[in-house]
Parts: sequence; C-alpha cells; structure tokens
Amino acid sequence: MFHVTAYNGTREENYELVIQQLRSLIDGETNFIANLANAAALLNHFLHEINWVGFYLTEGDELVLGPFQGLPACVRIPFGKGVCGTAAKNKKTIIVPDVHLFPGHIACDAASQSEIVVPMTKDGNVIGVLDIDSPIKNRFDETDGQYLEKFVETIISTL
Repeated sequence: MFHVTAYNGTREENYELVIQQLRSLIDGETNFIANLANAAALLNHFLHEINWVGFYLTEGDELVLGPFQGLPACVRIPFGKGVCGTAAKNKKTIIVPDVHLFPGHIACDAASQSEIVVPMTKDGNVIGVLDIDSPIKNRFDETDGQYLEKFVETIISTL
C-alpha cells in the first residue's frame, strides 16, 4: 500500500521526497496514462496554493488534455500558443509570474494568476507537458522549475 508522507523539510527536501514517492507509485507500472494520473494526484496533494495540475500530451502539432486534477480544462492547445504550447514548441520550462502579462495566454480557468509548464521530452521529441496553475501571482520560482523537471524526468523514465 502506498502512503503519502508528511512534508516537513525544506522545499528541496520536500521535492526530493515527492520524487521518491512518485518512483514508488510508478515502479513496475508500464501504463503511461496511469502513471500520469497518479503523478497529477500526487502533485495536487503535495503542492500548496495551486488550482490545477495536469498533463497535456502531444498529438500531431497540438497538445491534447491528459490526466489532471482541477476544473475542466481546454482540450486542445496548438504548439506555440499559450504557455503550454510555447513551452512545447521551445522545449523549455516556462515560469509565468502573472499570466495576464503573458502574450497569448489561454485562460482555461479565470482564477489562475501564475503558471509553470515543464515540457516532457523523449529522444529529443516533446511528448507532452506538465502544467500547473496557481490562483496567486508569483507562485512558482526556479526551485519549482528545477524539481518539477526532475519529477517529469522520473515519469519519462517509465517509457
């Protein structure tokens, strides 16, 4: 049985712990969608002050909604559009302190104020993105980016 442990350390220690918990959740499971679903649920439990966390998966030149936790979301996002599409196109994590200042931001949830998007790449190809929204501005920083990239690498290792 999997148990979520309390997160009482530094931010870095807590991120390391959640990555260890992710490894336990996905160990031996080869179904990518199941692993993404559990990963979204784990992050939803772990991260504070967020209102949406989930994955978009590459289909042609678009991102299509995958497993998530939160309100219903935009289903399709073209590469290069919005924060998710831009992160996918550029293959680079994007941290947006204020989504209202991001050119072309796609407002799926009016409550979202800040966002972080981490591309998921395998063999140089973007296979999707991890998208996390917050109802407060300036919620995400470089520490979040660094550890969420490690989190995504852990998921990708199952492929």
